[in-house]
Amino acid sequence: MKFYHSGSEIDLTVEHLYVAGWTGRNADAVQHHIDELAEIGVAPPSEVPLYYRVSSSLLVHANTIEVLGPETSGEVEPLIIQSAGALWLGLASDHTDRGLEAYSVAASKQICAKPAAKDVWRLCEVDADLDTLILRCSIKEDGNWVSYQVGALSNILPLQKLINGSGMGDNSAMLCGTLGAIGGVRPSHAYKMELEDPKRNRRITLEYSVRKLPTVL
Repeated sequence: MKFYHSGSEIDLTVEHLYVAGWTGRNADAVQHHIDELAEIGVAPPSEVPLYYRVSSSLLVHANTIEVLGPETSGEVEPLIIQSAGALWLGLASDHTDRGLEAYSVAASKQICAKPAAKDVWRLCEVDADLDTLILRCSIKEDGNWVSYQVGALSNILPLQKLINGSGMGDNSAMLCGTLGAIGGVRPSHAYKMELEDPKRNRRITLEYSVRKLPTVL
C-alpha cells in the first residue's frame, strides 16, 4: 500500500491484518463493557485483549466505503504497520457490522472495509510520547458534525504490548482498539477522524463516507 511520511511516498507491504479488541487500559471498564454486550447477546471474548484476524484486502485508502444494511459504524483507532523490519504508526477506522456482532464478533469485523489514512509516522519518532497522542472522531448527524469519540492513547493498552501479544510479524498491520462512544455506539453516513501529536503540533487525518447497499432477501 502507498503511504506518505513527511511528504514522501513510501510503499508498505500488508499481507496480514489484525484487529485488536478489548484493549482498554482500565480493566474494570473493559469488563463492564463485556457485561453490557452480553446482555444484548454478544458472546464474551475468550481472552482479553483478543486479536481478530481479517482479510488484508479490507485495509483501504477510500473516501467512500459500501456496506450492507443500516447497522454498521466506524471506530477511530491507531494503526500499526510492520514492513521491511520497521514499525509505523497511522490511523484507521474499524468499521464494523453491529447487527452481526450478536452472531459473531469475528464475522462482524470481516464484513466491512477498514479505511486508513494515507499519512504515517515512524513509531520510534513518537514512542516516548505515545500516551499523550490524542484520538478524535466526529460523525455527521442531522447535517451537523458532532463529537463521537475523543481521548488519549493512555486509555488504550501500550502499543508495544499489543504488538507483542498479537504475534504480528513483518508485512502485517493491526488496528489497536478504540475509545468509548459519546452518546453510545450508532451508525452514521460520514466520519472525520484524527490522531494528534500535541508535542510536535501535527496530525494524521482521515475522512470517509458510507454508502448503504440494500439487503436483498
